[in-house]
Amino acid sequence: KGAEKRERERERDIEMPGSVAPLETVVVPVHFRCPISLELMRDPVTVCSGQTYDRTSIEPWLASADNPTCPVTRLPLADTTLIPNHTLRRLIQEWCVAHRSDGVDRIPTPKQPADPSLVSSLVQSLQPPSSDAVVSSSLRRLKTLALDSDKNRALISQNPNLRSSLVSLLFTSSSDPSADAISDTLALISFFPLSVADSEAISARPDRLTAVSALLRHSSPDVRVGAASLVENLAVSPESRSALGDTPGIIAGVVAVLRPPTSSHPRAARAGAKALLALCLARPNRDAAAAEGAAGALVDLLASAGADRRDAERALATLELLCRTRGGCEALLGHALAVPLLVKAVLRVSERATESAAGALLALCRASEARQRDAVGAGA
Repeated sequence: KGAEKRERERERDIEMPGSVAPLETVVVPVHFRCPISLELMRDPVTVCSGQTYDRTSIEPWLASADNPTCPVTRLPLADTTLIPNHTLRRLIQEWCVAHRSDGVDRIPTPKQPADPSLVSSLVQSLQPPSSDAVVSSSLRRLKTLALDSDKNRALISQNPNLRSSLVSLLFTSSSDPSADAISDTLALISFFPLSVADSEAISARPDRLTAVSALLRHSSPDVRVGAASLVENLAVSPESRSALGDTPGIIAGVVAVLRPPTSSHPRAARAGAKALLALCLARPNRDAAAAEGAAGALVDLLASAGADRRDAERALATLELLCRTRGGCEALLGHALAVPLLVKAVLRVSERATESAAGALLALCRASEARQRDAVGAGA
């Protein structure tokens, strides 16, 4: 009986979410718990039935039902609007503070979802005749909202004028936008990628590709990295990859993103590796990339501490493509770290990386007996 009693007491307790550890000695008041998850509510919201739930629990419930009902009352919900329950949230925060000595952390004040009318207004203000200051402010606010939550990004993405407004700002603006405004525009295009049709339309215009090339040479590292992400967004078809590769400065600019000083940027490795892989899917671009030093830049990326698994996979896949060309193979044969790093990548990163590394190693070993010996010496 004693064991059963202790078990019932544990069932009344709650495992605190986030950074709050499970506390068997603290009993959370029932009205502070979400009726769905039975956990302490961090962002309480009220539905039209009058019941309050944690936002992270009720949103999936409503999204999964064609005719949503209130989980507690089982009554149909004619309106699925979620009203933040600020009073209850403050009471929960006060309770957390009062139990701080028991190891309970105060729940943070949640960021509220973006207002659809605000998003529409911000997108509208990106268009003429808005001043440069208004445009810059709207770009910054849209970027902040997009970074706040997935729900905000979904809401912003649904705006029918968003992408056309961003493209217009990037390519047809008559003013001289600041580096911050350009960077924010490129960041938003990265958050909300262009459609295949839009990407192909841009790639079919030499003047716009020349503008992309200029962005890759911009003085701001944020802009250069954002431009590399744009290149990856545009390289959606054989025709667009060919057009990008034929535009002077684009391949060189993407390779430069992987080299100092831009390579120190926190997003440089991912943006550069993704763009270079997309470009090298087109065979004619591989020789051009090798001539610009892509092989060495990718080997340096693999040797750096900042490359994560996905960056390494892309770098290795691109190196395998470069090894299919004479210029790329020769460049790798001349790099002292190429073979040791490829051997190290085999069976140590991922199955996909192993296939790419093995393919590149095979090409190098076929081309050079010296590299065969290097591979054996490195443990192959």
